[in-house]
Amino acid sequence: MAKIKAANSGSTRPDLATLGGLVLAVGGILTGLMMDGGKIRDVAQISAAMIVLGGTLGAVMVTTPLAVLLRAAKRLGMVFFDRKQSLAATIEDIIGYATQARKQGIVSLEQQAGAITDPFLRKALNLAVDGIDLDQIRSIMELEITLVEQDGDAEAKVFESAGGYAPTIGIIGAVLGLMQVMKNLANIDEVGRGIAVAFVATVYGVASANIFFLPAAGKLHARVKDEVRRRELMLEGVLSIVEGLNPKLISTKLEAYAQQPAAKAAAAPKGRVAEQPATAEG
Repeated sequence: MAKIKAANSGSTRPDLATLGGLVLAVGGILTGLMMDGGKIRDVAQISAAMIVLGGTLGAVMVTTPLAVLLRAAKRLGMVFFDRKQSLAATIEDIIGYATQARKQGIVSLEQQAGAITDPFLRKALNLAVDGIDLDQIRSIMELEITLVEQDGDAEAKVFESAGGYAPTIGIIGAVLGLMQVMKNLANIDEVGRGIAVAFVATVYGVASANIFFLPAAGKLHARVKDEVRRRELMLEGVLSIVEGLNPKLISTKLEAYAQQPAAKAAAAPKGRVAEQPATAEG
């Protein structure tokens, strides 16, 4: 019997693009501020941060169902950490299954299917081993892909909503600050200082939206697209095994998924429309 390893579950590592981007953005803004004669304490206003972050979180809670909000909070780690799953290794595993199925029959994969760590691939291969019709396997597994895609997009839209609300909440903070300034019109020095402090809330709102919330939404959309592409690869591989295709032909088909996303449209499983590029809302 061919020796086949279980499908790899991937490894998690820091996303250097996210971390480096945040450091570059914040560092560039603060450096520019100091080059113009400003000081970091000029924008270090706890009250402004409370107004913007508290107001934004409250608005998002009103907009978003609690279950989606909690899932989005759990997904935050995906912005800073990348769970790399090698498509090449997945293809290698599938080719191993295809080779054994071609030699000994698809039923011989029952033991290997139970040892697969990836739940999607395990379920698809088990359905194949159980003799389920090819069209039914496609229908069942494509439904799972669609649900994963919809859930991921809903979670990303939580951050898109925050990016839309934060600048407006920042303006509210600025207006509240100016209200306090109006109480000290008799002291022109205090008026100037108060106006400067009032606009810090606007800076916080615009900066948080464009440096974190909207980019985080974009990163989560990208993660979802990667996951959908990986699952489509696995589904196409299992369906090819059921069809009894030559392992070399299966390898050729699946290699398209390991290329750039542009190659995905030509290799998408039948019955699914190729994804359109995600666009950020807000």
